[in-house]
Amino acid sequence: MQAKERSFTRNVAVAVGIVALAVILLVLLWNILDALLLIFAAILLAVWLRGLADFISDKMRLPPGWSLAIVVLLLSLALTATIWLLAPRIAAQTDQLSQRLTISAQQLTGEISRYEWGKRLLEKAPTLMQLTGRGNIVGRVTGIFSTTFGLIADVVLVAFIGLYLAIDPTVYLRGTVRLFPKTSRERMTAVLTEIGTTLRRWLFGRILLMISNGVLTTLGLWLLHVPLALTLGVVAGLLNFVPNIGPIVAGIPAVLIASTISPTHALYVLLLYVFLQNLDGYVFTPLVQERTVALPPALTIVAQLLFGVLAGGLGVLLATPLTAATVVLVRRLYLEDVLGETSG
Repeated sequence: MQAKERSFTRNVAVAVGIVALAVILLVLLWNILDALLLIFAAILLAVWLRGLADFISDKMRLPPGWSLAIVVLLLSLALTATIWLLAPRIAAQTDQLSQRLTISAQQLTGEISRYEWGKRLLEKAPTLMQLTGRGNIVGRVTGIFSTTFGLIADVVLVAFIGLYLAIDPTVYLRGTVRLFPKTSRERMTAVLTEIGTTLRRWLFGRILLMISNGVLTTLGLWLLHVPLALTLGVVAGLLNFVPNIGPIVAGIPAVLIASTISPTHALYVLLLYVFLQNLDGYVFTPLVQERTVALPPALTIVAQLLFGVLAGGLGVLLATPLTAATVVLVRRLYLEDVLGETSG
């Protein structure tokens, strides 16, 4: 009887220890989630740089180190040229964008205030005095500087980590695989290599879609004589990195600016964004996914929602590539290795 009691006590203690360890790990992961996402962003950058370097190495028969140096040099020159040629114009248009959005917001507020429900909604909104109070301005300016410097630091950190990972990814792959038992190392090497290939394909496909969306948006807004077409097109292209959500967010300022011209312009711009979103979703994306990665739209949206709740904007930004990597892990390590299924 005593032996059974000791066995029961030991089992309970083990169960409690496992639960406590799981809770500790979850708390630890929660506290370092932002850092983990930044590391994943660096991995994405490394995958992109290494992919470009491998392409140049194959075409020009150059050593990997030299091909990566050429990629970094070309990207630096392209970025410098873009900033030199477009930055002044975009900066000027950004100021105009802010002014036009303010005018549009004022017009929208005036329209809403004509209705009873709108008046009640505006009464609950912060007053102008609260928004422009001295203490509030100081706090907001401090917050802007803090956020800006934090963003710059994150970008620099991701750039350096990504570059070091791209220089010799094999070293880090071998180091990661050594964390697993010897019997599993060959399988983990294959799975991690497949994840890298999947992320590379997804990233290159997404960049193609971003460029096409940005160019078509700029051209469409220019043809509709909407002000700040270039800036709005750049915003649309950048936000297209986030499928589903990005194009919707990009369309809001464009419609608001068009509404300062006339309601008809706002309608035309709205139809333009709807058309481009459908063109992207039903024509461009399937064509790109034939050679890259196909993810179910519902799965992508759910992932964006979950990572958005857990990690905010950074989580939404990286939700789709994280989902692509997770799909590979689940398919290879669970469906195939645990359940014994074969991938179709």
